[in-house]
Amino acid sequence: MVLPATHPDSKGLSAADAAARLHEDGPNTLPTDRRRTWLAIAMETLREPMFALLLAAALLYLLLGDMQEGLILLALVLVVLALTLYQEGKTEQAIAALRDLTSPRALVLRNGVPTRIAGSDVVCGDVLVLAEGDRIAADATLLSGRDMQVDESLLTGEAVPVEKNPHAPPLRGSLPPEGANSPRGGPSTLYSGTLLVRGHGSALVTATGARSEIGRIGAALGALNTEVSPLKKQTARLVKVLALVALGASLALFLAFGLLRGDWLAALLAAIALAMALLPQEFTVVLTVLPALGAWRLSKKQVLTRRIAAIETLGATSVLCVDKTGTLTENRMTVAQLHVQEADGSNAHTLDIDYAASAELPETFHTLVEYSILASVEEPFDPMEKAFHRLGQHFLAGTEHLHRDWTLEREYGLTPQLRAMSHVWRAVKGEAHVVAAKGSPEAIADLCHLDTAAQQRIAQAVDAMAAKGLRVLGVAEARFAGTDWPAVEHDFEFAFVGLLGLADPLRAEIPLAMAQCHSAGIRVVMITGDYPTTALAIARAARIPVKEAANVLTGDTIDTLSDAELQTHMQTVSVCARVAPQQKLRIVQALKANGEVVAMTGDGVNDAPALKAAHVGVAMGGRGTDVAREAASLVLLDDNFASIVGAVQLGRRIFDNLRKSMSYILAVHVPVAGMALLPVLMGWPVLLYPLHIAFLELVVDPACSMVFENEPEEADVMQRPPRDASAQLFGGMTLLLALLQGLGVLLVTVGAYLWSTSWLDANASRAFVFVTLVAGNLALIFSNRSRSGGLWASLQVPNRTLWIVSALALALMALTVYVPWLANLFFFAPLTALDLMAALGLGGASVLWFEAMKRWRSTATAPH
Repeated sequence: MVLPATHPDSKGLSAADAAARLHEDGPNTLPTDRRRTWLAIAMETLREPMFALLLAAALLYLLLGDMQEGLILLALVLVVLALTLYQEGKTEQAIAALRDLTSPRALVLRNGVPTRIAGSDVVCGDVLVLAEGDRIAADATLLSGRDMQVDESLLTGEAVPVEKNPHAPPLRGSLPPEGANSPRGGPSTLYSGTLLVRGHGSALVTATGARSEIGRIGAALGALNTEVSPLKKQTARLVKVLALVALGASLALFLAFGLLRGDWLAALLAAIALAMALLPQEFTVVLTVLPALGAWRLSKKQVLTRRIAAIETLGATSVLCVDKTGTLTENRMTVAQLHVQEADGSNAHTLDIDYAASAELPETFHTLVEYSILASVEEPFDPMEKAFHRLGQHFLAGTEHLHRDWTLEREYGLTPQLRAMSHVWRAVKGEAHVVAAKGSPEAIADLCHLDTAAQQRIAQAVDAMAAKGLRVLGVAEARFAGTDWPAVEHDFEFAFVGLLGLADPLRAEIPLAMAQCHSAGIRVVMITGDYPTTALAIARAARIPVKEAANVLTGDTIDTLSDAELQTHMQTVSVCARVAPQQKLRIVQALKANGEVVAMTGDGVNDAPALKAAHVGVAMGGRGTDVAREAASLVLLDDNFASIVGAVQLGRRIFDNLRKSMSYILAVHVPVAGMALLPVLMGWPVLLYPLHIAFLELVVDPACSMVFENEPEEADVMQRPPRDASAQLFGGMTLLLALLQGLGVLLVTVGAYLWSTSWLDANASRAFVFVTLVAGNLALIFSNRSRSGGLWASLQVPNRTLWIVSALALALMALTVYVPWLANLFFFAPLTALDLMAALGLGGASVLWFEAMKRWRSTATAPH
């Protein structure tokens, strides 16, 4: 359905009508959806080298007429495939949930009430309520709007924003020639996917999904792009090296076995077994599953991951740059104090607001409240402007001071040069227009052209209010005749009206979250547009370490500093006040130049460059603009600082678990590969066939992806300093210890074989070795659960998945040893209870040396 642009309904749809149209037209999405189907995942999995080797071995057995062994191998292929589908399915579901969350949101009128919905639920006939920074969810025609500019570069390639006017007639026809500023439709038409960079208004949706302009030209939006992270690049290099080693070793084994023993078929099976043992294909599984499920866990903590690569960086964050309003505070602004004084200083009055009291507002303060409302938007979203409206509704309701019959004629917005905004109102026809301005006290004083003495009196009043932790705004009024509006607000003859102090209580959880940051070695820098005294009061309440007012860096000071000087200041500064959005970028760059790993919060259009420049940009999900959200790596769904701290904690846990999992993978491949290779080199009977390797994969795969993903964080995860962001996940000592762990299990397994041959026959000895190897595998899982804690301590840490995987592994192993037809397939003979316990004990003991070393290291590094 495509509605005509002149559709008369500007009140929005009912919920029933919207549901019917959504059913008729389908969701407001484009046809290019990159979600992988189960079949696609299965095909990708079957192309993995491990499955190719398993299939090759199964086909060899079938060609040799060994139907039983061939079918068992094929069954194992299906089991491992099912495990992979389960793991990948969980990953895909997590990514799909993240993709749904990251799709553009839209504010629409439903049943006459503004309602926030998913962009995919927008239908033709909806009325979009648009504010600066919003991404437009569908093609639409403007119904109302002021000073609107839209970035249509997504469609046209033109970087210059396009003016939009609700009163301009829509155009018809095809796309304009190259270089024109708009596609078709003209200045009253908005397009899906474009950005409103200035102004606000409402618009009637005329086309959705594939019927929109962007749908017709085939652009693809809304898909979650997969980035190749440094971690994946490192691991890809490691896998390539190991794959080459596996190929070379397998080829050498094939030739040696065939030449020495003359059995080329057995040589091929041995070579396949060695290749399966050496190929660490689980690395790619881990690097997909753990970060994706980690991102899903973050979303449960009200943190949306837009770029999964950012999870790597979270644990390395050394500086958190945070907004005050809504992040440290509750973003529940309330006008707490009013101050009125004459410009000549003859009279000054201060009033503390008590909303519970029944007393009326003194007449002295009526003008201040009235003009604070006149300088705000009529239907505010900003918490401060909502506070002004609540104040007026509480104290001025029913009076003539609300001026509901006045008409807004002109708006002057905030600029970097002047932190104030003005509204020009037509009061009564034929009379002078009324101009109301509000903004920072110094900006209002500048607009009023006050002398030095008046400015000092205002500054003293501001200091007194700010010392109580209040955010202070000034208000001014002017009159203007005619319609030849001045280009700048300074050309109005403003008179100072007074000051309003707004309170925004600190979130209750902030002091604890701040203490966690300090113990984790993370420095918190509060960046705010507030007055320095207010910022200092809030910082102290939040327990941000700040010694004195001299340590507060203001935006005006930043403008006077060179980049090198700013770097020096940012080594110690914890509070930045009166900071404009564009100055945040310089702060981020200065911190990065000092070698810090920076996470930055932001919510506005102008915050986007700083968010993009930070190592981890964190946008506000509640009050943030779409521009900020798209520039950020993470989105705080609840705009809460404590959620950022929780995200850092979870980021550290994910990184730790990645390292543990990869250490385990490399360690477990050493004894498996060793027991596939050594018998050939030493002239022993073949101990491991492809079937044995496939069985071990049933333990390795779920262990590396599910067990370690469910592993809780270490006890000291927030008591250690941030890790070096440039350090490799898997290299140096970590790599060496993993190889030594695997070598320890290999030596014990070889010893178990040599010992068992003295009293067991070949098949029983093979079973003894296999049980030892399975037990050693499980011991490696338990040993790698903790970086420094002992094995006994790790047993007390809950992880239900670990016990399920361990129990299944032991049960399957028992079946292969004691079920006759399975034992025949595996070339096993049953073990006595004593032999079974001996093999399990040897496997478990294979990591004791590593546990002793961990204990020694923890004792050596413990404070005395």
